[in-house]
Amino acid sequence: MDKELTIICGDALKELQKLPDESVRLIVTDPPYNLNKDYGNNQDKLEFEEYLEFSRRWLTEAKRILTEDGTIYVFMGMRYISYVYEILEQKLEMHFNSWITWFYTQGIGKTKGFSPRHDDILMFTKHPKKFVFNLDAIRVPQKFYRSINNMRGANPGNVWEFSHMHYCNKNRKKHPTQKPEGLYERMILASSDEGDLVMDPFVGSGTLLRVCQQTNRKGIGIDINPEYIAMTEERLTEPFTGFDSIDERMKRVPGDLNDPQIRAEYVKNHIHWFLQNHPDAVTEFLDEVKTKYQKKIHKTEQLSLFR
Repeated sequence: MDKELTIICGDALKELQKLPDESVRLIVTDPPYNLNKDYGNNQDKLEFEEYLEFSRRWLTEAKRILTEDGTIYVFMGMRYISYVYEILEQKLEMHFNSWITWFYTQGIGKTKGFSPRHDDILMFTKHPKKFVFNLDAIRVPQKFYRSINNMRGANPGNVWEFSHMHYCNKNRKKHPTQKPEGLYERMILASSDEGDLVMDPFVGSGTLLRVCQQTNRKGIGIDINPEYIAMTEERLTEPFTGFDSIDERMKRVPGDLNDPQIRAEYVKNHIHWFLQNHPDAVTEFLDEVKTKYQKKIHKTEQLSLFR
């Protein structure tokens, strides 16, 4: 396993207290939602006030270990998200930046009421202005080429569409709330730099550490369940062929790439800018380019772009 990645089996509250002040640049975590989920050796079921106290305690430690320019992203279900928001803003005096909606196309079915199709992620920073945000690292391709546009891409916005981790996904682990790697990729690239320390106090199936491993970050993951620790350790030894999920916009081919020189340069840049961690998506992107610009490619003898 990578020397830069640390996996700790233990209670998150106790283990967080062992970490030094201002030692972590970024926290991305999917804590228990208190929805009575079965996590093997523990049950996600506390009384209302107990859960709020648990949340206050771990979030207090999270703020303490964050660097002054650090950021935290917290996944949270709708039942408690307003309380977590209040803890972060009112109790801990952190600074709200974004409320991200993760939209997925399939989920729990309901016969009375509307079936849920999204999760929420709160983004708070320790300082109101001084924090890392690498916009270029997370841009999405434009719909059309325009010389006045930034062809490095557009801001992805705060509604993100990634497929759920279906049981047919080859990377699906035996964990009840595994999240897609593409989600973590975007947060980690946006809010940390290579070599930074990133951590998850509820690491579960190890998604955060897998993304840190492939994006040159140091990582710490904590989990109370030894089975999940073993699962994470095994996951980190698996061959990498690309993250298990992608924002479909990353494969989008802009319209109006009519100039052959601009088209050739853009195709090369697109792969580097948007598909660096998704080599398994490159062929699909190139096929779409060929389909969209077939006549122009043959006319200008640019077939070499696709070899």
